[in-house]
Amino acid sequence: MQPKLKFLDRYLTFWIFLAMIAGVGLGYYFPDISQVTKSFSSGTTNIPLAIGLILMMYPPLAKVDYSLLPKVFKDKKVISVSLFLNWMVGPVLMFVLAIVFLRNEPDYMVGLILIGLARCIAMVIVWNDLAKGNREYAALLVALNSVFQIVSYSFFVWLFINVLPQKLGLGSFTVSVPIYEVIESVLIYLGIPFLAGFLSRYLLIKNKGKDWYNRKYIPMISPITLYALLFTIVLMFSLKGDKILELPMDVVQIAIPLIIYFVLMFFISFFVNKLMRVPYDKNISIAFTATGNNFELAIAVSIAVFGIHSAQAFVGVIGPLVEVPVFILLVKVSLYFKQRYKRL
Repeated sequence: MQPKLKFLDRYLTFWIFLAMIAGVGLGYYFPDISQVTKSFSSGTTNIPLAIGLILMMYPPLAKVDYSLLPKVFKDKKVISVSLFLNWMVGPVLMFVLAIVFLRNEPDYMVGLILIGLARCIAMVIVWNDLAKGNREYAALLVALNSVFQIVSYSFFVWLFINVLPQKLGLGSFTVSVPIYEVIESVLIYLGIPFLAGFLSRYLLIKNKGKDWYNRKYIPMISPITLYALLFTIVLMFSLKGDKILELPMDVVQIAIPLIIYFVLMFFISFFVNKLMRVPYDKNISIAFTATGNNFELAIAVSIAVFGIHSAQAFVGVIGPLVEVPVFILLVKVSLYFKQRYKRL
């Protein structure tokens, strides 16, 4: 039986649009909301928002089975291809698209680069299942990406935002990101939920069993990511109500390079794996893992470093808005390729 997207995931694009409208409405009818949100801040950190961002990251990391990591390193072909696609091809491709399409909008450019550097650890399992990929391989690659992301994300941000633009002579690119702020953000918004996810998985499986954990606990906490994401979007757009007239064209401007990235990354990954004679089920797992992005992390870092109503955070919100319909089409393409595999 063909698996289907759950109700919340199936209409994710609609929920995000609804959250945007709700946020703009709050900002329009309650103009003092920005002062209210500031009253819940400590220094530059908004406490409710920080809690929401951590909660947004917790379910994906709680789903990861880190005990599978040793198996990854036994298949050198898979780990080599996956690391190359995820941490070389993906970031470079998004960097190039950001330069081509958003060079005159440096803040949006940074937001797009932050997305490209955040590799997928959440929805990829859903897309993999829908496309009849190898679930164990997808889980293995997600575990690998989770660990690699904690170790390398801050370095990649420094390299792709502070170093490469200057080396390439992008004169109009004047934005730099303090590396210590990125490290702090990664430790808070990825490190805390990573530790919480690891400990909850270990302790709950030890006390309740793996079957209970996967069948009861994971489905119970999974919607938290969407609720926290929608809360963040409502809060962001309540502070950006004055720019609503600029929103449609800004969304299109950001969506175009994202769509191109998703499509190119998927086909590059798929045909590289095909040339290496990787079986379809493993090929799809690698392809979707390489194509997807961790928008939750990109949003968290953008808000922590640049602020909740920054252009960089706005780009992060557009990401999942575009991702869902594009990935549904890529699932259909995958199933078409699966049929062709039988004849090749």
